[in-house]
Amino acid sequence: MVRDPGRLKGRDWEPEVEVCQGDVFDPESLATAMDGASHAYYLIHSLGSGSEFDRRDQEAAEHFAKAAEAAGVQQIIYLGGLATPGPELSEHLRSRHSTGDSLRKGKVPVTEFRAGVIVGSGSLSFEIIRYLCERVPLMICPRWVFTKTQPIAIREVIEYLTAAIKTQESRGQVIEIGGKDVLTYGDMMQIYAEVRGLRRRMIPVPILTPRLSSYWVNMVTPIPLRYARPLIEGLRNENTVTDPSAKKLFPAIQPVGYRVAVERALERLRASHIETTWSDALRRADAQSQPVVLAAREGMIVERRQLRVGTSSAAIFRAFSGLGGDTGWLAFNWAWRLRGFFDRMIGGVGLRRGRRHPRDLRAGDALDFWRVEAIEPDRLLRLRAEMKVPGLAWLEFKVEAKGKEDSVLSQTAYFAPKGLSGSLYWYLLYPIHGLIFSSLIRRVGERAEAIAKDHQSKPSKALS
Repeated sequence: MVRDPGRLKGRDWEPEVEVCQGDVFDPESLATAMDGASHAYYLIHSLGSGSEFDRRDQEAAEHFAKAAEAAGVQQIIYLGGLATPGPELSEHLRSRHSTGDSLRKGKVPVTEFRAGVIVGSGSLSFEIIRYLCERVPLMICPRWVFTKTQPIAIREVIEYLTAAIKTQESRGQVIEIGGKDVLTYGDMMQIYAEVRGLRRRMIPVPILTPRLSSYWVNMVTPIPLRYARPLIEGLRNENTVTDPSAKKLFPAIQPVGYRVAVERALERLRASHIETTWSDALRRADAQSQPVVLAAREGMIVERRQLRVGTSSAAIFRAFSGLGGDTGWLAFNWAWRLRGFFDRMIGGVGLRRGRRHPRDLRAGDALDFWRVEAIEPDRLLRLRAEMKVPGLAWLEFKVEAKGKEDSVLSQTAYFAPKGLSGSLYWYLLYPIHGLIFSSLIRRVGERAEAIAKDHQSKPSKALS
């Protein structure tokens, strides 16, 4: 259930699910969304809505509980926050607990899972750790950095959430879940740095309050202040598992340690799997129609450009799949050659490899200083950089047909910087990259139109 189904267009899994439109602040819309549902997952919060997020959280949960009861839903499964209740509990964590109480006001049994830091895509707490480690070589650490927590891998969280449907005994229960290790936030940062091959020093100081820390996080990471402040204020509360009910109810689930969880998360990054991120909730509904979108998400810098082209997807695919080799890169060829020359000088592959075939490409092919990572005829080409850069980089072309002779071309550059040097590399060179990438997508569109025009003058000539 989403407020705007249009924001999910183009996802690979879209045809496999039924997408319902609904809004927890519009009770009438919930009736349609829940029609025929036997179980409902509640994964909603109002953290970024300002000082009244707690009131909005409770209002939303009460609407949801009433709609679930009216629709005959058998079970609500809710993912909340792990922390010991008490007067020192932060507003954010107190709201997470109160949301569970609001869901339980209805007659539908609620299974509430309480988790601390979730390690993986979509976890804002983990992104704070990631960005601090990547961008700050010398960290001034306030007292909250030494608060104990029990991080859990996102894979195990999903296992708990899905297993709850078949575990009748979990209904009506509050279940604390955590990973194998109990660590401080400082330990988590050091382990993350070790896995990434970064050297980080931490200097403890007693003066940085959570409020001041949230301003620091806002300055050095993409996390907005309205998200950072309530989250960091909650870091003063220890969140470790004290109730063993999770092991009794779900003995088959064996959570891994933090290091393994980080390695998994980074492996997804290396494979360019960046499906779900916390920043998805910040995107405007018309983001897909913006000509240029630049964002930092899941440790990845993403620059997406779009262009409407008045020709078929087949012609556009032929245009971008023919890049490189003797054809060159259409825009600023001299700059591409210069980049290849410098890459060879520092021991990289340069442009000397060219391409196997002037028109045909297949997964695994070398293409100048790129490697073809994925290719789908008349739809997509993703290239992984094999040049020497302080991080990992991809360049992706994707075309979506809007009509017989009308298509949208998307050109996306992904860069996962390694450490501060990686971030500096991207932002210092971005003015040049921006000029090259803006020209490149325009020239690909022009080439596609020329290919289509040539095809029309020679009807027997195939575009494949």
